[in-house]
Amino acid sequence: MNRLVVGGQWGDEGKGKIVDILAQNADVIVRYQGGSNAGHTVCVGDKKFILHLIPSGILHENKICVIGNGVVVDPKSLLEEKKILEDLGIEVEGRLFISEKAHLVMPYHKEFDAKKEAVLGENSIGTTKRGIGPTYTDKHARVGIRICDLENPDVFKEKLNANIKFINKLCELYEIEPFDANKIFDEYMDYAQKIKPFIRNTVYYLNGVFKNGRSILFEGAQGSLLDVDFGTYPFVTSSHPTVGGAFSGTGLPHKAIDRVMIVVKAYTTRVGNGPFPTELTDEVGNYIRDNGAEYGATTGRPRRCGWLDLVVVKYAAMINGADEIALTKLDVLDGLDEIKVCVGYEYQGRKIGFIPSQLEEFAKCKPIYKTFKGWDKTAGITDYEDLPENAKRYLEYISMFTGVRFAFISTGAERKQTIEL
Repeated sequence: MNRLVVGGQWGDEGKGKIVDILAQNADVIVRYQGGSNAGHTVCVGDKKFILHLIPSGILHENKICVIGNGVVVDPKSLLEEKKILEDLGIEVEGRLFISEKAHLVMPYHKEFDAKKEAVLGENSIGTTKRGIGPTYTDKHARVGIRICDLENPDVFKEKLNANIKFINKLCELYEIEPFDANKIFDEYMDYAQKIKPFIRNTVYYLNGVFKNGRSILFEGAQGSLLDVDFGTYPFVTSSHPTVGGAFSGTGLPHKAIDRVMIVVKAYTTRVGNGPFPTELTDEVGNYIRDNGAEYGATTGRPRRCGWLDLVVVKYAAMINGADEIALTKLDVLDGLDEIKVCVGYEYQGRKIGFIPSQLEEFAKCKPIYKTFKGWDKTAGITDYEDLPENAKRYLEYISMFTGVRFAFISTGAERKQTIEL
């Protein structure tokens, strides 16, 4: 069984935990897009792991993890993450492969990312300033530098020097100190030696795994509403977290995926700017944020919180062809007197059940709610039958509205605090 795990909202849905659970029954776990702007948190006992580039499956022994060609790789972040894992007793050598076709995040990408956000001010996207967007920009402008270029110093130097000539012209415009090509060359040659054992032609490797009948778990980063084509553009990421990104980001054919699982929080959050119809700026929003520890794993920024938007979830299920839902953080809603879900929008006096493509229109949409009675406690429950009746009604409505059945319901941060259906 080959599964794709994809975020069904604006990211931060708890995919790390779900991938960690599913990885137990997979041979290979592959990340197919994004970069170190992702933050997947996994709690095992009293240990907390925050992963940015390396797939969450690395926490299980004897599992092979792949960083696919669709990922943009910051070698500094990668090596830091590798060291943290090894210091915690997690073996990485021999279990991690990095696509030689993946593009490199360079120092100038991070600098320009931060500078552009500052220049945009109130109109900024709200990026993590990790250089991800500028790296994808260079990739599609065909001036990117790839992992395979590290293996040939002369080629790497030639491409770097060509880029720096142009980059330093932009530095004058942005009032940034010019970059030293020789310094960057030395730095990245050092990285090259350290990551050389992990570099592989993962397109051939993954297709071999597939043809030999071994199971593959696809790990998406960010969420469907952050997809550069299908998300709330321009307040999106620079890649394709949705199902299509899994094919272009790995080189595997469409028939390599048997089931698609969307991960959805029991409420909604988003980081950064952009429309958010169900956002709560009152005491309830603060309660959800504090109870759910809604602070970015990558940036530490407080997340915007609101009621569950089923228009968003149904849209994500549609564009990904979802077969099943993993619902996370149900326990965060424990103790609330009433809980609401958005079932449509009011726009210019009429009810609509879709997300307008024009962000100016979406920003004017007002949520239409269905209200449920709250419940006392779901935290730690591992059997569906033990859930409070009001919680069951809430869950049954979500499945009915979206037309997708549940596979997992998470009732806590730890691996074991999960209902499997």
